Amino acid sequence: MMRTRPLKVALLGCGVVGSEVARIMTTHADDLAARIGAPVELAGVAVRRPDKVREGIPAELITTDATALVKRGDIDVVVEVIGGVEPARTLITTAFEHGASVVSANKALLAQDGASLYASADQHGQDLYYEAAVAGAIPLIRPLRESLAGDKINRVMGIVNGTTNFILDKMDTSGAGYSEALDEATALGYAEADPTADVEGFDAAAKAAILAGIAFHTRVRLDDVYREGMTEVTAADFASAKRMGCTIKLLAICERSADGGSVTARVHPAMIPLSHPLASVREAYNAVFVEAEAAGRLMFYGPGAGGSPTASAVLGDLVAVCRNKLNEATGPGESAYTQLPVSPMGDVVTRYHISLDVADKPGVLAQVATVFAEHGVSIDTVRQQGKDGEASLVVVTHRAPDAALSGTVEALRKLDTVRGVASIMRVEGE
Repeated sequence: MMRTRPLKVALLGCGVVGSEVARIMTTHADDLAARIGAPVELAGVAVRRPDKVREGIPAELITTDATALVKRGDIDVVVEVIGGVEPARTLITTAFEHGASVVSANKALLAQDGASLYASADQHGQDLYYEAAVAGAIPLIRPLRESLAGDKINRVMGIVNGTTNFILDKMDTSGAGYSEALDEATALGYAEADPTADVEGFDAAAKAAILAGIAFHTRVRLDDVYREGMTEVTAADFASAKRMGCTIKLLAICERSADGGSVTARVHPAMIPLSHPLASVREAYNAVFVEAEAAGRLMFYGPGAGGSPTASAVLGDLVAVCRNKLNEATGPGESAYTQLPVSPMGDVVTRYHISLDVADKPGVLAQVATVFAEHGVSIDTVRQQGKDGEASLVVVTHRAPDAALSGTVEALRKLDTVRGVASIMRVEGE
């Protein structure tokens, strides 16, 4: 039997995602009510620019006072899609204090201060759901928090930023340089006017922190995530990758250590074999590869951003939270019982692809090999090409601690026969 009194929803933010959330709530109101067991009513929309025309949203619902909206006391669920740390954090905790559960898409806030948000939600008996914070429409957070709650996850590796994947895909398929591919991404609306958060890996790092925390039942903050951007990736790197049967992706990688005593989280460009499922992820799509002990290897794939895909994830959370409200229950909260330490990047065991500009004369390869041996790094393959006294030397290593590999590179720079280090890239997915 359906309850007649509606559940009231406050919407914080009415941009690309927020306006789509409002539209779906209006156009699919009957379906949502049937799925929830009660009607849902958009009770207020907080915005910064009240004069902007917003089709389908009655003017009387628009307010610039977000604080007053979440303090009303009759609000059941607050949907936060304004982003950033403040005022979002204060508004969310205020919503909890006044009896509202929260659905958020705020990856930056969750990565930086998720623990305090969980604590506030738990203190006031409310829900905190955030499927839309990672990978847009792809169901990922709930499978990790619920479907795989009985399993042990050892690794999560994925493409979690559509802008960077679009740029790298264009560089791979068309031979375009980074700047040219970025210009195309901007023209098509995939890249912001200031793309720093995407191309320097900040966006992906926030998502990696969230994924690692859920997967390994431990607290991982944004500051714990090692981060490298992709602005230095060149057409020459793609040419080298192709010679190895690889392509290049900006990856978020979260791993449990071999002994299970620590975890790592990192974001950086990497070469991956064309045979790996992530290699075929094209344009602005996202994909996440999960490795669990009992379930084995799972892959989640789909559009990772945009108004409609992100709104789909928000509405899925809204339905779940509203159902919990009707049943006077809450869903899963924070699970951080393992309290595992987060190891630094230097402890990560990985492979390197190193391209050196060297003098084309006898003994150079022996000198380079000696440096690798002195640092305990084993060489897998070497390719050398020379002309007119100059040569390029490409070395692919076996797996070794990242600190040893970094030390090797620094020692190589000091050799008189090494003119420069043209590129360094990790190799993953094998």
